[in-house]
Amino acid sequence: MSAFRLSLLGLVAGTAVHAAGDALVIGNSQYDAIQTFFGSARVAESAKAFSDLGFDVTEIQDADADTMATAYLDFVLQLQEGDGPVVVVLAGAFVHAPGATYMLPVAGDGEPDDAVAMLDALPMDAVLAVLARYPGQAFLVLGETAVDPEVGRFLSPGVGDLQIPQGVTVLRGPATDVARFASRELVQEGQSLLEAAEQYELSVAGFTPRDLVVVAAPEAEAEPDSDTAAPAPDPQPEPEPEPEIDTAADETAWRLAQQADSAEGYRTYLDGFPEGLHAAAARQRLKAIEEEPYYAERRAEEAMELSRDARREIQRDLSILGYDTRGIDGIFGPGTRGAIRQWQETANEEPSSYLDSAQIARLDAQAARRAAELEEEARQRQEEQERADRAFWREVESSGDEASVRAYLERYPEGLFADRARELLRGIEQRRAQQAATQDRRQWARVEEVNTIEGYREYLEARPNGAFAAEAQARIRQLERQAEQAQNAGRARAEEQGLNLNPVAKRLAEARLAQLGLRPGNVDGTFDEQTRAAIRRYQETRGLRVSGFLDEQTVVRILADGILGD
Repeated sequence: MSAFRLSLLGLVAGTAVHAAGDALVIGNSQYDAIQTFFGSARVAESAKAFSDLGFDVTEIQDADADTMATAYLDFVLQLQEGDGPVVVVLAGAFVHAPGATYMLPVAGDGEPDDAVAMLDALPMDAVLAVLARYPGQAFLVLGETAVDPEVGRFLSPGVGDLQIPQGVTVLRGPATDVARFASRELVQEGQSLLEAAEQYELSVAGFTPRDLVVVAAPEAEAEPDSDTAAPAPDPQPEPEPEPEIDTAADETAWRLAQQADSAEGYRTYLDGFPEGLHAAAARQRLKAIEEEPYYAERRAEEAMELSRDARREIQRDLSILGYDTRGIDGIFGPGTRGAIRQWQETANEEPSSYLDSAQIARLDAQAARRAAELEEEARQRQEEQERADRAFWREVESSGDEASVRAYLERYPEGLFADRARELLRGIEQRRAQQAATQDRRQWARVEEVNTIEGYREYLEARPNGAFAAEAQARIRQLERQAEQAQNAGRARAEEQGLNLNPVAKRLAEARLAQLGLRPGNVDGTFDEQTRAAIRRYQETRGLRVSGFLDEQTVVRILADGILGD
């Protein structure tokens, strides 16, 4: 496939007319027979939208290394001083290393190693170096596909961190969102770039003034003053007409083929124009369609244009049903596709890994039923635990000794009577302190002030039968548990922070915990010790990892109906 240029101003050969701007659009969607959501039609839509505005557009689809290099060279050579805006839209698979990011070409035979990838891929530093010459008018738009390329020890998947030159604006997001953004919002005259990017949940970095636009709104031209108007130039002889090239039918047929984006549509184009302007692209698209076993299913899902929130809801439903999506982020990567395929196999559906509206409704209904079942199981488990808790406490009250109180707290540190048990122990310790020998009491006071495992062990070695021996042993066990919890809490806290829960989401979680009778304290969106204890109780009764912090599975279970979002 060769690079080709879309430009309305380029239809007249030899005419040196200054373009409204320049754009490079590359959409790579097929990596080792895996067709992603960013189809050729969407690439063409964004390229055509720029072309309709008078941009010089270089556009390629599903390009190998040579084609990408040729297209990039064509794009750079067409740039002129004073051009602007200059826009580069890239959608595909990216890899990165420290200080370098690359867009991969479509794969050849097998996965390329790191050295081949770095030599054949399109380097972002080269793109940014060109854009740096047009500060304030330079835009790099990156759409990352859900494909995770196999990389070696020198490269990692994804865009990574970019060194953005001054005056260059960089937008990033999933390829599906970037495709819609580029074809709808990026080309709108007078459209605020930051507001539009926020609506599509794209990240924006680099040059980001609030009034930034890509295509300025047209200004009304003032009528010239008749008294000061310059005299009309002498009429020049009209140039000899160029030979007319009839491309209208070809372009119309190609546009219809792209709109259909089907094997039949591309065959129809090739039947009518076997040597047409877009024959090579049509053959490539036809080959890709014929090699993709579930092309129709993918197109049907793509046509629904599922929003980011809708995709998150599907991931939550799959998680409730026990299928691991590897994240609830609204991006359908290999993890989500694998989970969908497993669900389809279980549900006796065609295991295409793509969903239609009927399957989405069925999945949602199954998840709702399973969520209700899980809540009922958790309610029964909680009732059983509370019955056991109360029975244990009755034994404590009947015996009334210190050992039984300590045994209760070890078994139920967040129990129904934990506060009462600690109060009883404080009274026991106060009475013991009053009765203990003066020297014993002084040593215990020093050990208690330091409050370390080593200190309590030293006390036990010196006074194995001391008045505070039982308390020292209990404190050692407590500090050991706290040390283990602190180690786990660091990881759990980082995982909770990674969820980016806003105050509204936190209040909803607290309200749900309160509704379940788990005593989270004030419902104010602030997670204090009471909230952490309530989360631990919730996790324990539902068989989840007990940490006191929200993780993905806990969030899914607390709010299974999906009201918790970004």
